[in-house]
Amino acid sequence: MVHDVIIVGGSYAGLSAGLQLARARRTVLVIDAGQRRNRFAATSHGFLGQDGQAPEAIAAEGRSQLMEYPSVTWVQDFVRVASAQPHGFSVHTECSGEFKAKRLILATGVVDELPAIEGLAERWGTRVFHCPYCHGYELDQGRIGVLATSALAMHHALMLPDWGATTLFTDGVFTPDAEQQAQLQRRGVSVESGRVRCIQGERADLQLHDGRVFALDGIFTMSRTRISALAQQLGCELAEGPTGPYLHTNETRQTSVAGVFACGDTSLAAGSVALAVAEGVRAGVGAHFSLISQG
Repeated sequence: MVHDVIIVGGSYAGLSAGLQLARARRTVLVIDAGQRRNRFAATSHGFLGQDGQAPEAIAAEGRSQLMEYPSVTWVQDFVRVASAQPHGFSVHTECSGEFKAKRLILATGVVDELPAIEGLAERWGTRVFHCPYCHGYELDQGRIGVLATSALAMHHALMLPDWGATTLFTDGVFTPDAEQQAQLQRRGVSVESGRVRCIQGERADLQLHDGRVFALDGIFTMSRTRISALAQQLGCELAEGPTGPYLHTNETRQTSVAGVFACGDTSLAAGSVALAVAEGVRAGVGAHFSLISQG
């Protein structure tokens, strides 16, 4: 069978794209490996109508609604290879074999490559975060640390005083210049230049190599993000974002390769459930218009 559209990735963006196509009565295959980016977080915030819900509950309800449409098929698997064919695209999965479609939507998300600091990975999504809008409010105006991974930590450091007393730990990564120091001072941000040894304790106590410990309620940092190898296999053009490459798309969310669309974190340099859902709508509609206009 040749599907109208294969969607690689069944998280928020992929589900949203699939819903548009299913309601257009197109045949849709969703292939999902079950690795949502926010799987470590207990709650999701900032998405109207779902604020405070568990991320897995939002995804499960979305899948349940999508699978009510008889033209949708779901395969739980990992796509290893994707390639263009004379009349569409082919994907090869790890366990289920080959599938073909006229159009392809990449909703594969990104992988977070975290700073190599003891105790950080274990707290990712629970006490160490990347998005203040998603997690800042729940810190209840407590003590917040910003762990620098680059000079872009200034962005976090200037934002976060709205959510609590903020300390910027530069960790030897960069030194704020005079203008940046003045900006931080105006926002009431403290600056610590010592190297970070580890994060410990029940919450997020940060210890420097000089032995000092800072009791924190939460830490924000920027991971390095990595996208799926499928984009490069297909020859899609990449753009460089603040934390890593992402897929360049046009207003319909079509990539530089005709017939290949992208949505969610893989094509947007921002991690948000609400934005992923919105981008999924655009990619699903874009793929449908492509099928109408090009056959």
